[in-house]
Order: sequence, then structure tokens, then C-alpha cells
Amino acid sequence: MEVIYFYLPPVGPDDLPLSLLEMGCSGRLELITHPLPQNRPLPPHSTLPHGLPPTCLDLKTEVEKRFLRDPAWLPVHGVDDAFHKFLKISKRNKEVDSLLHCSLSPLHSGLSVVRDPTTGMLLDFTEVLLEDTGLSAKNSLSLQRQPGPPSESLRGSNTNYPFLPAGMEELTLEQIKKKSELEEDIDFEEEAKTTKSELNLLSLLSTFDDVIDALPEEKEGVSQKEETVKLPRTNSLEDLGIKDSGNSPSQPSANTVSLTEQKKKPQQEDKGDNKKWAVPVDITSPCDDFYKRIPDPAFKYPFELDVFQKQAILRLEAHDSVFVAAHTSAGKTVVAEYAIALSQKHMTRTIYTSPIKALSNQKFRDFKTTFGDVGLLTGDVQLSPEASCLIMTTEILRSMLYNGSEVIRDLEWVIFDEVHYINDAERGVVWEEVLIMLPEHVSIILLSATVPNAVEFSEWIGRIKKRPIYVISTIKRPVPLEHYLYTGNSTKTQKELFLLLDPSGNFLTKGYYAAVEAKKERTSKHAQSFGTKNVSQHNTTASQDRAVWQTLLSYLSQRQQTPVVAFTFSRTRCDENARSLTSLDLTSSIEKSEIHSFLQKSLTRLRGGDRQLPQILLMRDLLKRGIGVHHSGILPILKEIIEMLFSRGLVKVLFATETFAMGVNMPARTVVFDSIRKHDGTGFRNLLPGEYIQMAGRAGRRGLDATGTVIILCKAGVHDMGDLHAMMLGKPTVLHSQFRLTYTMILNLLRVEALRVTDMMRRSFSENHRDTQAHEKRISELRNTLSSLPPLDTEGQLSDLLSYYHTITELRITTETLQRAVLESMNGLKALSVGRVVIVSNGQHHNALGVILQVSNDAVNRTFTALIICEKGNEEAAGDDLSNKAFHPIYSTTLFIPEGPCSHTVQKLKLQDISAITTKTLKVIPERIIDNYNKRQQPRFRLDPPGQAISTATQELLRLAEANPNGITTLDPVNDLHLKGVDVVEGVMRHRVLQDCLKDFHCIHSPTFTEQFARVQERMSVQEELDKLLFLVSDQSLTLLPEYHQRIKVLEALQYVDSTGAVELKGRVACQKSSTAHELLLTELLFENTLSPLAPEESAALLSCLVFTQNTQIDPHITNTLQEGINQVLSVAQRIGELQMDCGIAQTAEDFVAQFKFGLTEVVYCWARGMPFAEIAQLTDVQEGTIVRCIQRLDEVLKEVRQAARIVGDSVLGSKMERASLAIRRDIVFTASLYTH
Repeated sequence: MEVIYFYLPPVGPDDLPLSLLEMGCSGRLELITHPLPQNRPLPPHSTLPHGLPPTCLDLKTEVEKRFLRDPAWLPVHGVDDAFHKFLKISKRNKEVDSLLHCSLSPLHSGLSVVRDPTTGMLLDFTEVLLEDTGLSAKNSLSLQRQPGPPSESLRGSNTNYPFLPAGMEELTLEQIKKKSELEEDIDFEEEAKTTKSELNLLSLLSTFDDVIDALPEEKEGVSQKEETVKLPRTNSLEDLGIKDSGNSPSQPSANTVSLTEQKKKPQQEDKGDNKKWAVPVDITSPCDDFYKRIPDPAFKYPFELDVFQKQAILRLEAHDSVFVAAHTSAGKTVVAEYAIALSQKHMTRTIYTSPIKALSNQKFRDFKTTFGDVGLLTGDVQLSPEASCLIMTTEILRSMLYNGSEVIRDLEWVIFDEVHYINDAERGVVWEEVLIMLPEHVSIILLSATVPNAVEFSEWIGRIKKRPIYVISTIKRPVPLEHYLYTGNSTKTQKELFLLLDPSGNFLTKGYYAAVEAKKERTSKHAQSFGTKNVSQHNTTASQDRAVWQTLLSYLSQRQQTPVVAFTFSRTRCDENARSLTSLDLTSSIEKSEIHSFLQKSLTRLRGGDRQLPQILLMRDLLKRGIGVHHSGILPILKEIIEMLFSRGLVKVLFATETFAMGVNMPARTVVFDSIRKHDGTGFRNLLPGEYIQMAGRAGRRGLDATGTVIILCKAGVHDMGDLHAMMLGKPTVLHSQFRLTYTMILNLLRVEALRVTDMMRRSFSENHRDTQAHEKRISELRNTLSSLPPLDTEGQLSDLLSYYHTITELRITTETLQRAVLESMNGLKALSVGRVVIVSNGQHHNALGVILQVSNDAVNRTFTALIICEKGNEEAAGDDLSNKAFHPIYSTTLFIPEGPCSHTVQKLKLQDISAITTKTLKVIPERIIDNYNKRQQPRFRLDPPGQAISTATQELLRLAEANPNGITTLDPVNDLHLKGVDVVEGVMRHRVLQDCLKDFHCIHSPTFTEQFARVQERMSVQEELDKLLFLVSDQSLTLLPEYHQRIKVLEALQYVDSTGAVELKGRVACQKSSTAHELLLTELLFENTLSPLAPEESAALLSCLVFTQNTQIDPHITNTLQEGINQVLSVAQRIGELQMDCGIAQTAEDFVAQFKFGLTEVVYCWARGMPFAEIAQLTDVQEGTIVRCIQRLDEVLKEVRQAARIVGDSVLGSKMERASLAIRRDIVFTASLYTH
């Protein structure tokens, strides 16, 4: 049925007010006779849901409406004149009322029902005041705030506040004090009025978030009631008690409540102090009552679960957070699946994050088949975002948390897969940010390969989240591994496989030596017949390589050891190895047809020309013979085809790089290592144990193989046994913090007044060693000790006691520094040889002479055995702690001379016990002295007279002391020992000055001096420890604090934040940029209009420098405007780099500029102009897969620039970015993943 529409002229005065309404699609019409509005054309009426199809617009009225009647198009300058003109043209009626329209304020009260408690009958309605009605995503961190608009519910908006991160609630005492005093000043008369609301005990006892979340920084007008609730939330309670009792007359009820809270608080605190947040779960004993405790599991598995899986599920049912560190292929995914099932049962949501996009796509397919209700969010794909389980990359979750996405409200679990990725230098920081920013109601599931410090890591998470984390780790692999060395390289030697490490973990040296023999025999034969060649340790020729692979693979396929993953640590090596195996065919004809039909079906998504790409043709040939290649240079769609064929067992041999082991869950029967050395960006090194285990762990499929086989090829020679042992049996890599400050993080946190960057830094894993709770406890103990110490007497003679203490302490420190310098120098050690007379001062001796008998060999804690003269009865060494702490109150050089008979002792002295080295030496026989002394330490020889050697030495020392009672000449570090370091020379001069100062003090003549000095010393030692702890607890001790200040300086200089730290427009734009690490450069380019003169495809080409990271050998050919653009980018980068250096950041300007690589500009330019992919690949030496990944990431950057242009109000740039984005989103680069469709 065809309907023809006429454009009717406007209704005239003589027209009847009639119009037609079309009823549905049947063509029935009905007459409507109600009068029409003034001067409007007849509207076409219809009952169709979307009205009738649109009629053609009248361009004249459109233009008039858009440009002449819209005040937004008025010029910016000379506004009044233009406005009058505008009114004349538009004949616009003024509607003053429209200015008075404002949105409704939220209702401040609601109705509550009163029921009869026995019958449940309705009795009455009462009005209830609602709290938190003014909260919104723009002013509050609370979960009580109103939801934002639906368009922002998924990703949030960068003007939203995030939800309050868990563990961020506790306020420092200073904040609370400051606030409450302020509050008292303001609400002086109000107090009487507010007491009524304070009686609301329910709100005080409420454990709900509204009490916790209303942080004082949120709004100035926090009500007095909330303030009272928050007062007791602090570590030290005494101050609060005093404060409360001060207020008590005006508010007795509130005071009693806070006192009861205080009484409860210390008990909780005591528990908290001894409490460990990480709870290791015992998985050695079987979990028998599992089905009793969970009669109705949320998800039923077709197989019996392992103990570790049952324990994890019990913890999930209790809504606890878990860290599961399990061996590869042990079945960690079970835990994730159970959490997803549980959240579907609870009608909540789960977010599953993974480090790699490929892994996200794979998990999406797996979970989609299991659960159905699953969505996917990656940089370029968004599938069913309303699903209950969302799979995303960690970066997207981070931006959702910062932007206050509404998804977080319903979130029950966040699952972090492959947590050991936190060690990644580039992206590890994202994990830490996400873990810190998660709100309190979200539980965390961490899945990781085995890591040695799982408990320490969980302890950190538990402490920042204030909740226990249960650590569950497996003891052994479900499928044990056998590690072999392979030396074969021809059909004759193809069986040369030597077992090196058996399944129970014994390292077999026998196998190692057998491999060495086999290799040696062959090389010597070869050398005999052809003369020796220099065979280098690591390099072999391509033909040798080929022989080895050919031999090994045919051997393995005979033994049915396929599928095989061959790890090769270079992409070109992967390709070469696969290409060289021309004669190898590992598939049967049935498999060949299966592979062929799968390839045909998968490649139908590509356009005709793209199906004939060289890489695809080559792969097609290899795949049919059962050989695959997997690395970042392979096209994404091909990689997915290869993964799918591999998991079906149709690819028999896969040459892969390390990324294949990182997350793609594709176990094989056998893993082969082409080499055990890899290049890590700086140089070649052996594989770390963690990397080796991660890759070797791909061998052995659970339920299919009894053991997995790992083979290390010995191509040039057998690897060093030590290296192999370290690599196979070493500890896997510890989880290290890669936390660093990024500009995006700083700007996102500065945006929200209630969150401080220092809070984020304090909670990072890198600051995990700070045990603030224990410190706080010790601080309060020390404060109590200080207040209980007796007062000091500093009257009269003792008035300069404190300055005396400081002088003598400084003198002691200077002396110690000098001693250390002497002992670390060669000359000092020469002087401290056997027979040297030294002056000994420690807790037991004061300025006593001694002679060195022995010097220990260890350089770290060198000790000196010495014979020292002492009083009779003072031979026994005092406790060690004395010698460190007490030092003599009066500094003097007077030597010790015994009052009674002179005795002696032989002691081991530490470096700090020797206060000076004299110029004298004695001839001694150390062995005799030591033997004699030790003999007389036994009870039965105790009363024997000392031996000849000892008596002589003691007499000599006594004679020296009596000859120089006022001090003996000592070796001067500078003049005698020739130490010329600036510190030493300054130290010696300072030492002299301080010694002279000491003579002028009066306090030493006071009769009570010693007693008072001891008091000062006690008080000062407490004070010093307290100051140290206060420093450790404060933000000043944060490792990254200096860098934070430097970065803030950079942001201030570029006007991203103002001097008070408020985020400016440029800062808001930079907040948007999360896909690249170069937010400053991108924002500067935007504000300097660098992209304005460029065409859309040129701007896309220019921005490719932000996402491309490789070096290329080929110089691109580009247009002049693009070359100017590149020069401008480089000058802006140079400027930022220099500014960073001026502000103290360590990176040089050259390094900063060198990050931007323009190798792909020509490629992207031609791609955006529509050149086919096959031709583009010819323009550069970069591999196809890398090009595709760069263009995909470039699309994310273009989207962000578009949003930024919208914030700035540059609609022209916005639409240009949209055009650029459309130009590059085509063909093979944006083919949908096979996993998602």
C-alpha cells in the first residue's frame, strides 16, 4: 500500500478546523474536528507508534529557525547592538516567565505507615523527614545519593564523584578537631535546638553507609548530628573524651552515647591490633561437610571439586574476599564461575577483569555459553552492558570507579584474573588503583598463578579494605610435569631425550651429563672430519634449527605427544621456524577438511581483497598441515582462528611467544623451549623461574594426560647446569608494587575534595611496610610515658643542661661517623691490626686502654678481640643493650686508671666500642693470651694466676695509662690516616669545635648533675622515638611524596590546576584521557589547535604517535601539513619534557620526546583515505597484527579527543574526530572477534 503525502499550506481563516487521523496501517481514516492551534500547518496524524514517516523539511524555515531565531548564534562582541538587530529580524516574543522556571527541589519528607503490632491493620500515616535528599553524583561520595541520568549509568561521567572507597573513612584527629571547633563557632545558639535530633539512637547505631559516608569535606553544612556520630571514629580517644565533657552541659544525651561508644572502641581496637587481615586457609585436610554446609549450591559442577575449590566456595557463600593462588590448570575458573552464579542468584552483578583483551574475549565466550547473561566492555566493543556479569579490561573498571558509574551500586564481586600481572611495569599500577578505589560493599576475588608472597599481598589488601582476605593456594600441580633436555638433530639421533627433572621435583644430574656427552660426541666427530669451527654458545644457523625442529616434531608426533606449544622468544624466529618446516605434515585428511571448512567459515567475515592477504594465505597453508603461529604480529582474526583450532586439537604444533602463556587458557600435551634466553627490552637474560613455570605450566591437560612433558632444546650446546637448576627450581617472582603517580590519577583525585592523593599513595602496595596501626598504638604509649616522667630541674646551675645534652649527643654522633669512616678506609683497617693499642668506651668500660689480639674476617660486622684493663670485679661483660644505649654524661679524654689492683678481660669489641686508635702498638702473642684467658674461664682453673703473656700486656697497658693520665695521642683521621673525604675533614673540625664548647658549660659542676642528666637522657630518648614514629605515620614519609609535589608543580605551570589545587578546564579535559599514558601532550595539542588545520585523516595519522611504540627502519612519506603537525607535536613534547625536568622529575626531555614514534603516520593516513590493507602492509616493515592493534587503539584515542572537544566546546574538532574515526573503522581492522559472535 502506497501512501502519498501532500504538503498542505497553513490554515487560513476560511478553512474548517478539520484533520484526518490514520488508524493503524489498514488505511482507515477518521475525521477530527477540534480546533487547531494558531498559525501552525496541519500536522499529519497517525496512531502508529512512531508517527508517519517524516515529510521533507522546508529548508527556508529551518535556516531561519536555526540561525536567525536562536540567540546562541549571536556574535560574542558588540552584543547589545547585535541583540537589537536580532530582535528586529526575528520578531521574537519575549517570554519573561521562562526565566522563572526552575527544577523542583527534592521532597524532604515521605509517608510512613503505622500498623497495629498484633493484627497488622493500618492505623495511620505519619510524615517522616528524609535524610540525604540533596546528595547527588556531583557533590557526594555516598551510596545514598540519587542515581544520575541513564546515559551515564554505565561509564559514569568525569564530573561525577566516585563512590567512597572502602577503608578511606577514618579521619585523622586533626581533621575532626578542626571541624568540630569550627562547628562550635558557627552553631553556638543552635545547640539547644539540635539536641532533639541527637537523641535518635537508631541513626547512631546504624551500620549503614550514610553514617560512614558523609565525610566532612563533602559539604560545609554537615549537620551537627552527623558530626557527633563521627567524633568517636578515631585512634586516640582521650582528646575526644575531654572535648565531650566540655560540651556536656548543653547536650547530656549525646555525650553519654559517645562515651559508651568510646568504651566499646578500645576493645575493638585491641582485637584489631593483633588481627592479621590475611587468613591462610588449610587445604590439606578434606572438606567433608561441604554438601551439608551448602545444600543448595548456586552452581552445580559435573565433577567432584578439589579441596581448594570447596574452601573457596565456602568463603564466597559467606561473602568473604578470597585470594586463590593456584598452579596453572588447577581450575581457578571454578571460583570465578561460582561467584557469577551466586551474584545471579542474589540479583547483583559481577565484574570480571583481565589484563589482556584476547583473554576478555575468550572468557566472554566461555561464560556466555555457561551463564547466558554476560556482557563485554573493552576499548572498542560494548556488548549487552546491562548483563549481570560484565567482562572488561582493568583500565575500563578504573575509569568506571573514578567516574562514579551506577554499575558499582549493584556490584557484589570483582574478579581479578591473572593477578601476577600486577608486576607489569607499564600497567601494574592500574590494578592497585582499582583495588584501592573499590567501595566497601564489593567483595574481591583474586586469581593468580602461584606466588611466594600471596599472604603479604592479601594482608595489604585486607588492611586497606578493613576486611579479612582468605588465602587459598594449591600445593602441587594436578598434572605433574617432566622436564627433558633434547639434543637430537637428525633421524639417527632423534631419540636423544634426557630426563632432567622428574614429576616429584628431583633434579637428575645423570640426565644432564648424558646430554652433555651426547652433544660432545657429535661435535668431536664433526670436528675430526671437518676441522674445528668456532661454535658460539647461543647462535645456530637456520638450517641447523630446521634440522632440530624437523627431527623433534616428527619424533613427538610418532609418540603421540601432540599438541605441542613451542615457545620462541622472537616473532621473526617464530615465523622462520614455521616456514622452514615445508615437508612436515601432521594432520589426517579428515582433519584437513575440518580445518578447511572452519577457515572458510571464519574468513567469510572479511572483504574479498582481505581474504587474499599474504599472511592469511601463508597461515592457511601452514594450518592445513597442523602448524600454527601465535604472536602479536599476527592479525587478530587469524590469532583467534589458530586458538580455536588449537583448543580443538587440530593445530598440532604452535610456535608462540611468551604472551600465549600469559592468559590464553590453552593447555597442550607438550611444551618445547626453543631457548632459555630472552630479550626483555634492555638486553638478553635467562628466563626467570616465574616466567619458566608460567610457560611450562601449559603442558599437561587435566583429565587427558597423566603427566605433561617440557622439553628444552640444546641446539648449539647444553645450557649451563646452574642456570637450568635456578630456572626450574627457583622461587617464582614475588608480587612487587609497580605503583607510580600518573597525571590522570592525580587530576581524578584532585577533582574530588574528599579524596586526597596522599591517601592513595599511603594505601599503595609499595607503602605496605608502613604498619600505621602498630605505630599509632606505640605513639599513644610513648605519649603516656612522657607525661609520667618526673619533671626536669633546669634552675640555677643546671640552666644549660638541655643544650649540654644536645652538644654531647652531637659530639657522640660525629665521633661515630668518623669511626665508621676510619674503619671503612684501607688505612684505618691497617692501623687496627694485631698489637695496636686502642681506647675502649662502652657500657662497661670508659676510656680504658686495650690491645687488639684478633680481627674477624667478615667485612659487614667486623669484630675485634681485645685485652682490656679494668677494675677487679668488673671483668664480666655487661648486657648488650647497655652498651648501645647509655653513654657517659661527661665527655673527657682522661684515661681509666684502676683504683684497686688492675685486672683484665678479653672481649669481642664492636666497631662503636673503639672510641679512638692510639699511635702506640705493643708486641703481643695473641694465641697464648686468648688460650690462657679461656682456660681460666673454666671453674677449676678460675683461681690460677694469669699467664706470662697476659701479665706483660696488662702491665704495659697500665704503664701507658699512668704515663698519659690526661689522654694519649690518637691517630688523626685526616693527617695520620690520610682520609681526604669532605665529610671526614668537616667531621674532624666539627669534633674539635664541640670539644672546646663542652668546657664552657656550668651544669657539669652541679652536685645533682648525673641524676638530672639521666632524666634528660630518658626523656629525650622517648621524645626521639616519638618524633620518629610521628614522622613515619605522617604523609611526609611517603616515598612518592616529593614526586607528587613535582608533578603538581608541572600541572600548575601548565594551568591544569590552580594554586589551591582546584582542577581547571584543561585538567578536566586531561581527566578524560585514560587510553594513552600521554594525557598532557594530547591536552596541550588540543588547546594549541594543532589539529585544526589538518584534515580528518591527517589528524588520525598524527595521533598515531601516541599509540605506536615500536621502532621502524622505513621513513614514512607524508604530506607537508602533516610534517608541520609532527614538528609541532615534537616541540610541544620538548616543552613538556623540559618543564618536567625544571620541576625536578627525573626523566630527561630527550627521553620524553623519544616516546613518540611516527613510524605509522603514513600507514594510518593511507588507511583513513581508503587504501586496501594489502597495499598498506607493503608501506612498512611493521607486522600486520601490530598495525591492526595500533589502529584499534587509535580509535579509542579519537573517541577521547572527541569527548574532550565537547567539553571545550569545539564542535568542529569533535565532528572532525568523528569523521576520522569512521574513516579508520572498516574492513579487517575492525572485524568483530570470533569469540563474541
